Amino acid sequence: MVKVEIDKESGFCFGVVTAIDKAEEELAKGGMLYCLGDIVHNSREVERLQAMGLITINHEEFAHLHHAKVLLRAHGEPPETYETARRNHIEIIDATCPVVLRLQKKIKQEHALTPDDAAKQIVIYGKNGHAEVLGLVGQTGGQAIVIEKPEEVTKLDFTRSIRLYSQTTKSLDEFRGIVEYIKAHIAPDVTFEYHDTICRQVANRIPNIRQFAASHDLIFFVSGKKSSNGKILFNECQSVNPNAYLIESADEIETSLLSGATSIGICGATSTPKWLMEEVRDTIIYFIRIGADAS
Repeated sequence: MVKVEIDKESGFCFGVVTAIDKAEEELAKGGMLYCLGDIVHNSREVERLQAMGLITINHEEFAHLHHAKVLLRAHGEPPETYETARRNHIEIIDATCPVVLRLQKKIKQEHALTPDDAAKQIVIYGKNGHAEVLGLVGQTGGQAIVIEKPEEVTKLDFTRSIRLYSQTTKSLDEFRGIVEYIKAHIAPDVTFEYHDTICRQVANRIPNIRQFAASHDLIFFVSGKKSSNGKILFNECQSVNPNAYLIESADEIETSLLSGATSIGICGATSTPKWLMEEVRDTIIYFIRIGADAS
């Protein structure tokens, strides 16, 4: 008998749950609701909400919108977005994650403390172009320095003070490595302060997902390809189980992988809905059943 198990800790984080709840609540009232960018980095969930009436728009389309209702997703937005909304009489349904919101305020306050740009560097460890990072950089008027990979820390000016922050879904171990490198290289006459702003609901999933992945012969990690958090968690799965495969939906399951497996695990990112993992589970069980019937 093949065991097929869904990781109980996988699925939406509370920030994504709140954003989707707000979208569904507004859509139930009727009328037109726009969302600035994909509400979550999972194409299947985006399609489900679009079928309910949610209209996804980009920033260019947003700039030309007037007298409309727009939901801001959990990733957050820069100040310019709110200014555009005020100017164009757009009603904002703000679903910015509270963790991201606190981080935005910290960076904005830090930037306001030093009007002289040369005095210090505000550094954000995150993915260039990511919605959350754009919102964070916006708090500094575009002056923050973004480093995507730990090795990029070498491009900083260690003769100037540094204030380090992190995108909420980045690797905690990599962040700590960046901190140690800066400590070792910063000039003695300047200051270095760092703020561990990584979401613990995300970081705490790493030890759990490693344990889950190691306890099964075969792992299907369900995630949208755009999900930064998904890439981190999938890499953790692969580090302990080389038989881990990243899929976006049940359509991508290769039936040949199921042969010989006695224990199959299904897990996902903080942007992966439970219903999608359940769909993957049900498809695997179906394939196993018809395989058994054929033999």
